[in-house]
Amino acid sequence: MKPIQKTKAPLIAKHYYSGFPLAHDTYNTITAASDGRIYYCLSSQSIDIGGQYYVYDPTTDKIDHLGDITELCGEAGLKTISQGKSHCNFYESKGKLYISTHAGYYQMIDGMEMMVQDPPEGYKLYPGGHILSYDLASGKWEDLATAPDGEAFVTMTMDTERGHIYGISWPFGYFLHYDVAKDQLNNLGKFSANGEAGKPGEDYRVLCRSMVVDPRDGTVYFSTSEGDILYYNPGGEQQIKKLEGIDLKLDYFGKYDATRPGSMQYNWRRIVWYPQENVAYGVHGNSGYLFRFDPKVPKIEIVDRITSEPSRKSGMFDQFSYGYLGFDLGPDGQTIYYLTGGPIYIDGKRVKGVDEIAMGAAKGLENLHLITYHIPTATYTDHGPIFYEDGNLPTYVNSITVGQDGKVYTLARFMHEGKEIEDLVVIPNPFQQE
Repeated sequence: MKPIQKTKAPLIAKHYYSGFPLAHDTYNTITAASDGRIYYCLSSQSIDIGGQYYVYDPTTDKIDHLGDITELCGEAGLKTISQGKSHCNFYESKGKLYISTHAGYYQMIDGMEMMVQDPPEGYKLYPGGHILSYDLASGKWEDLATAPDGEAFVTMTMDTERGHIYGISWPFGYFLHYDVAKDQLNNLGKFSANGEAGKPGEDYRVLCRSMVVDPRDGTVYFSTSEGDILYYNPGGEQQIKKLEGIDLKLDYFGKYDATRPGSMQYNWRRIVWYPQENVAYGVHGNSGYLFRFDPKVPKIEIVDRITSEPSRKSGMFDQFSYGYLGFDLGPDGQTIYYLTGGPIYIDGKRVKGVDEIAMGAAKGLENLHLITYHIPTATYTDHGPIFYEDGNLPTYVNSITVGQDGKVYTLARFMHEGKEIEDLVVIPNPFQQE
């Protein structure tokens, strides 16, 4: 049996105010770059005020503003729906960071957040998500490409060696390929019915939020709500293919109707490449199971359930119905860091949320736990719940990066001057707390 360490005492996190009072929930967009600094996005739900990029320097404990996303995309003053956020990590290649953009202002249609179809008077439709680059040396931004048909980028990854960027658009789910050297964007079309623009129960399909590149040959892999694993290689036949003989429809992940919203279905939630074994490690959102994916065999193996220790004991899914995006390899290249939920008990009874929701969101309140999993030794550790100094809980956490100092960085909600915002949160190095 794999070693399981006991839950640790709480970790006390520090939250920061970057200076953006509209800051709302961020998904994925926080990354430790090679210069030792932490780059992140604060999202905006405003129709005319875009999301904001910032950088935090751990050596000086200072935050600098890098720009308004709408302005960086050249859309300031155009009265189009703003570039409200980014939905992916920054990717570093040859001295530059690459990022894509997404809308933050939506229209409610049949109880679901959708891209605005009927903009308010005086405003225009969303012009489409952009791919941007940021030069680490000069601080210069460059606008590289725009998604077609007013689609936003909900998912992005990059082959940093070959200079290929891959994106999944929202809401229809186009697969997009941008060649940095050629400055060329290719649209390979929809790959999963009508994506999240479809009608629930019919052609609705929740879209994959994480892709992984095999650095050996540049092939990119991504999943579908039905559990298929698809792949694309720009040097091949220029088409998306299905990986045969393998899927993610595993009993341990649960049973889903792929046409219904409210969860990630059979999609993996987050996946990363592990060079030491030339495989990928990923997590399924609802169930919290860590799995190992070998694309060459091909093969999927369940490794462990890496939810918090209280969740493991309860046997229940976590309250955030999509699962958590705060999953990544640490600086040692061997340890997975995972920010996930832990059930709250009152008078010995587990606090239960609602049974079903139409969108990916929290069904109820949870504690936040930091989990590490050391791959070579198969060591799972729950480092305990995380609290702020005032005893409150970090909530709506769906991002993670680990600095060179071993501290864990994320974006979470807290109260600032009487208003709830989401901003930078720093969690102490868990291995120095032991």
